[in-house]
Amino acid sequence: MIEFFRLLQIVLPVFLVIGVGYVLRRTRVLSAEADQSLLGVLIKVFVPCLALDVIVGNEALTRPANLVFPPLLGFVAVVAGLGVSFLAGRLFIGDKTTRRTFAFTTAIQNYGYIPLPLCQALFDRDVVGVLFAFNLGVEVALWSVAVTTLSGHLAARRWWAPLWNPPILSVLAGILLNFLGAGRWIPPTVDTAWHMLGLCAVPLGLLLTGALLADHAAPRVLRGGWPVTLLGLFIRLGIFPVFLLFAAWFLPLDPALRAVLVVQAAMPSAVFSIVLTKIYDGDIPTALRVVLATSLVGLVTIPFWLSFGLRLIGWTE
Repeated sequence: MIEFFRLLQIVLPVFLVIGVGYVLRRTRVLSAEADQSLLGVLIKVFVPCLALDVIVGNEALTRPANLVFPPLLGFVAVVAGLGVSFLAGRLFIGDKTTRRTFAFTTAIQNYGYIPLPLCQALFDRDVVGVLFAFNLGVEVALWSVAVTTLSGHLAARRWWAPLWNPPILSVLAGILLNFLGAGRWIPPTVDTAWHMLGLCAVPLGLLLTGALLADHAAPRVLRGGWPVTLLGLFIRLGIFPVFLLFAAWFLPLDPALRAVLVVQAAMPSAVFSIVLTKIYDGDIPTALRVVLATSLVGLVTIPFWLSFGLRLIGWTE
């Protein structure tokens, strides 16, 4: 049985690396001017290589159910989260822009840079591969239903254009290669190369996450809006985990997908939602408060929900 404090030891390094990114930005070692280049390398090289590394040769993704249910559940989780958050916003938040931003920020969990190192530390590569498949559904929901909720009007006619990005394309390519049995005939040198590059993805992503928080976390912004912040904490770290853990326990799913749902259930709000809130004219202070509060409190709730969830699904080490 995986105990709470062991899980806390696994979670802490993730937040420490985010903290390093925060300090690097504050001390100007990591400048804002460097972000574009680093993000380009991260999105176009490191993350695609990591996807190929964990998908090609992944036995869990040779099972048809794991090519259908993870993306479907990723999509449904976001849409259901938006519905619950928007309903709560209508009951407790008067301003429409604040309400839309609250629903968007609360519903979109950190589905990438925190779950990845946790899955790598807790499970084998089968689960990490299923995580990438799950995230396909999250991405589709993010750029369609979620962006529409945030902006307050129907997404642009070419809403699907952002989906054609290197991480998603690499996941699709990896699934195809895995289906063709590429793990048996790809040269070991190529496999080693993308493994080495993939190892860089998570640390760099976490450092940039900390830098982004440093850019926006102004004390004057964080001092207000406590009712909305507390509501976001209750829904993101209280209500949503119960729903996802119930799905992991009740639905007849592959064990790897059950494990992914447990990890996703424990996640705080996505830091990237701050960027999208700015792009789509949402309420940035609301996004900042929800993201920072759920991230800080998540340091305690993540190991709790992981410990409870893994016991619930009967996961054994």
